[in-house]
Amino acid sequence: MPRKVLITGASSGIGRDIARFFDSMGCELILVARREDRLKALAGCLNGTPKIIAMDVGNAEKAEQLYRITKDENIDILINNAGFGLWGSFTETDPAREIEMIKLNVEAMHVLFKLFLRDFKKRNSGKILNVASAAAFAPGPYMAAYYASKAYVLRLTQAVAHELKEENSAVTVSALCPGPVNTEFNRVAGVHFSVKPLSSKYVAKYAVINMIKGKTVIIPGKTIKLAAAASKIVPSETVCEIVSGIQKKKMR
Repeated sequence: MPRKVLITGASSGIGRDIARFFDSMGCELILVARREDRLKALAGCLNGTPKIIAMDVGNAEKAEQLYRITKDENIDILINNAGFGLWGSFTETDPAREIEMIKLNVEAMHVLFKLFLRDFKKRNSGKILNVASAAAFAPGPYMAAYYASKAYVLRLTQAVAHELKEENSAVTVSALCPGPVNTEFNRVAGVHFSVKPLSSKYVAKYAVINMIKGKTVIIPGKTIKLAAAASKIVPSETVCEIVSGIQKKKMR
């Protein structure tokens, strides 16, 4: 029987291409995003007939609401993908918009992760993919709050993965940490990249394959793998200088 997959942020970018890849595997899909028109357009391109939930999961209350709506769907895989970023000096970015980002990237992710994981542990099966970023490996001048939010996603996932292993649970949790990806994220964050982004189709396929294998930290692309490894040995101040230079190049 096909697995059932719940995907947040499914209307564009990595979420959309993860939906397409799971659809090609014959999985049943529940697609969640704010924009119903885009969800319907995606559904029309798929082989299966996904369930569509048009809602904003931008905080803990809305995340709990989504869980209540879907908890009896016998979901096998959660793709915790919804999120966005902001570029700019910390003193100049809009605090209200920044809090919206933190509530989505951290608060809503945390709640969905916890609630579905509890169910998965009870039946001792299931997989969760939390979408972080290569930003999680470093402090990020000019995208300070975004980098910090993705560090939370990565470290939380790693810690919970360790707990599950110590408990001999069959459930696995993974953090996807891509570098630049050619998605709508760039426009929302107000940035462009000085290096060639990976395609979201490639990142989606790589993420799903490695999540199924049970890999805890998933890093697509050799360049980002090297950068993540280097961040562990290079002094933080040097990393800040490097990241600052990269971020300044993103100015339009």
